[in-house]
Amino acid sequence: MRFTDDEWMLMMLYSPGTRTGLIAELQTMQKSLTGRDRNLRRWTASLLTKLAEMTDAEYGALDLYPDE
Repeated sequence: MRFTDDEWMLMMLYSPGTRTGLIAELQTMQKSLTGRDRNLRRWTASLLTKLAEMTDAEYGALDLYPDE
């Protein structure tokens, strides 16, 4: 699955370590977005769609912090 740089950044910032945890964190964050946050809302919606399509194993195989 391909992720944009913005989606990668969201995953790095909000991931508690699991796919389902990240989905919950992103949904919580979405609730606080205002009308001026159109890009962030779009990136988050796109990422949530992609996360819903992948398995926990696929998410676990992602290297969210490659420089560590």
